[in-house]
Amino acid sequence: MAAQIKTEKEYEAAMARIEELLPLTWGDGVPEDSPENLELNLLSELVADYEDVHYPIGKPSLIAVLKLRMYEMGLNQKNVAALLGISTPRMSEIMHGKTEPSLSLARQMCLKLNISPAVALGV
Repeated sequence: MAAQIKTEKEYEAAMARIEELLPLTWGDGVPEDSPENLELNLLSELVADYEDVHYPIGKPSLIAVLKLRMYEMGLNQKNVAALLGISTPRMSEIMHGKTEPSLSLARQMCLKLNISPAVALGV
């Protein structure tokens, strides 16, 4: 049976040990197969497995990705509305979750804002 972290207390202990190991594994002079590196790699995998079950990260919403892309591109709602050929009030409704974009509008968002189609379709 493979080792695993089963409780929050074990998880916290593993995280504390990782914090202790990190300074011991920094630098170019530390061999990859050092006991500290091996322990750090093992604990990191166990922690990742535990977090996948107990602290899953959900899929991003279209609105969240749209806000991020707007920030990255230095755009506001008015700019995006013009880019997509829709009214500013319609863009506001989408941004506030009051309405969903049509399939053709979602396609335009993907193409013009470089958003994954999977995000636009919610899959």
